[in-house]
Amino acid sequence: MERRELGRHGLAVSAIGLGCMGMSEFYGTPDEREAIRTIQRAIELGVTLIDTADMYGVGANELLLGEALHGRRDEVVVATKFGIVRTEDPAVRSINGRPEYVREACDASLRRLGVDVIDLYQCHRVDPDTPIEETVGAMGELVSEGKVRFIGVSEASPETIRRAHAVHPLSALQTEYSVWARQPEAVILPTICELGIGFVPYSPLGRGFLAGTGRTIDDLDEDDYRRLQPRLQAENLRANTSIADIVDSIASAKGVTSAQIALAWVHAQGADIIPIPGTKRRRYLDENVEALEIELSAQDLEQLGSAGSARGDRYHDMSRVNL
Repeated sequence: MERRELGRHGLAVSAIGLGCMGMSEFYGTPDEREAIRTIQRAIELGVTLIDTADMYGVGANELLLGEALHGRRDEVVVATKFGIVRTEDPAVRSINGRPEYVREACDASLRRLGVDVIDLYQCHRVDPDTPIEETVGAMGELVSEGKVRFIGVSEASPETIRRAHAVHPLSALQTEYSVWARQPEAVILPTICELGIGFVPYSPLGRGFLAGTGRTIDDLDEDDYRRLQPRLQAENLRANTSIADIVDSIASAKGVTSAQIALAWVHAQGADIIPIPGTKRRRYLDENVEALEIELSAQDLEQLGSAGSARGDRYHDMSRVNL
């Protein structure tokens, strides 16, 4: 497995990571045993960047990852996030970036994960009521105390990124990026390139859409949160399907899967871009890792690059995204 530098501060990770969110909720019925086997298979394949968050399954995903890493902690880069606060009511959420909460959340994540240090600790969402300087200042204190090795932010605007980075060096920015989610290219990617911050795209498969999953709402389980995604609503679906058709066409010509083409496109965008496709099954994990071997021609890249961005917002409620 190829290793790449994530940022300029000494954090080295595999060229592809694993997102664990769907192993606990959001994407249909979880299968905990298969999820654990998938994480362990990822480690066998050389995947080192394993990403979770305290809000996934209201802590359950961190517990799951901790179990899967038993005896193999030193083989991985554990990345988790804080800031989205949930209760037992799945509809109730808030954002908290206050310094005292940062410390409280970190201690709770360390306990659930069963580790002494978090390799990459990320602010999941920017708290509009707390200056980012205060949030990142508290994260920097955790680094000084040895509870965290590197820090990052997620879904942050260029201005917020600059302010955060001035307080403590950031190793990673995490946001959605794929063939159909191109918004970071305008100002976010130039900003983090200038500052030496690595990029961790989540949902590089368009939440499964580019891989052939959920092309219509009827394809999804009743409790699948993608049913709320504006990009799958009737007025947007036809335009977005045309993007997926281009991915499908190139995949068919090469004899590979659409998911592999979508990932190959992300890999081709830069050596400091480390996607974290999420999956809860080993067979899809193997497929995703194999995408590293796919080379896209100039014509392929031109076709995919001109496919256009998806119509419709990324979330049904964009108010929590720092733009």
